[in-house]
Amino acid sequence: MEKGRVRATVVQASTVFFDTPATLDKAERLIAGSAAYGSQLVVFPEAFVGGYPRGFPFESPNEDNGFPFESPNEDNQELPKYHASAIEVPGPEVDRLAKISCRYKVHLVMGVVEKDGFYLFSTILFFDPVGRYLGKHRKLMRSASECVVWCSGEKSSLPLYRTAIGKVGGLLYLDNRIPSLRTELYAKGIQMYCAPTADAREEWRASMIHIAIEGRCFVLSANQFCRRKDYSLPLKCIDGDSNSDLLDTIVCSGGSVIVSPSGTILAGPNYQGESLISADLDLEEITRAKLEFGEVGFGMGPDSVGWSANKPNLVLYQTAVKTEAFVDLS
Repeated sequence: MEKGRVRATVVQASTVFFDTPATLDKAERLIAGSAAYGSQLVVFPEAFVGGYPRGFPFESPNEDNGFPFESPNEDNQELPKYHASAIEVPGPEVDRLAKISCRYKVHLVMGVVEKDGFYLFSTILFFDPVGRYLGKHRKLMRSASECVVWCSGEKSSLPLYRTAIGKVGGLLYLDNRIPSLRTELYAKGIQMYCAPTADAREEWRASMIHIAIEGRCFVLSANQFCRRKDYSLPLKCIDGDSNSDLLDTIVCSGGSVIVSPSGTILAGPNYQGESLISADLDLEEITRAKLEFGEVGFGMGPDSVGWSANKPNLVLYQTAVKTEAFVDLS
């Protein structure tokens, strides 16, 4: 690969649920395939190691808390199995991922379920091609049933890494819709913005295009592709059981995508099945794009991002049908 160009791959594949060693074996096969194609950066989906808890019959301690779960009982084995599938960071699984990144000489971005004692987090891990674990970021914004099993992370861990291929960083799923987090990465000069996710909707693709244009960076969004048969337990939100004709029912349809700084889709989205989605990234395109618009680039100094003005008085008034706000300019 010529200087200033990076070949990158986003992995769209399912976890081997409740079997972390098998998941790591699968990850190595996918990384080997990406490296054979010449990829220097490989990005995996959110919670690839440990599994995203979509449709899991976890049981909440409170039936009235707004989640569709039952009261706990002694027969509940799903949460202990899920907890056992999570990994400690650092730990032996992290060491293995570091060795894999070294073996195939790739920069690796991996979504995992991290456990810290009893507590679980959705976490993104970063590795370099010489086998070093660079660091992690724990997801801040949880949604729906994630709030039952995952804790919220902390903003202080927001990382950006200056690597041999450029500045690499990223956020997990809904953290990508928090403007202050994105802006911090833009201000640090992110070039390859990694966005592991669990969202296959068209709205997510629109968000990725917006981030690429707003931040003038390459966006690499990896999502799992899962069918009913990939799960070893019944899913309460999905019809059918292990003997059903619905084993090929799609649970998560992927939609992984790579977007350029100008908002052009370079690869993907793919909704057909597991796949390795790759593109060549021309880093000079970042400079060209920022000449036209750069939130923290040309035309705006670094101090402009956090600018503030004297705020006019905000007046609230209430009508019979709605509450509105307007600015009093008098």
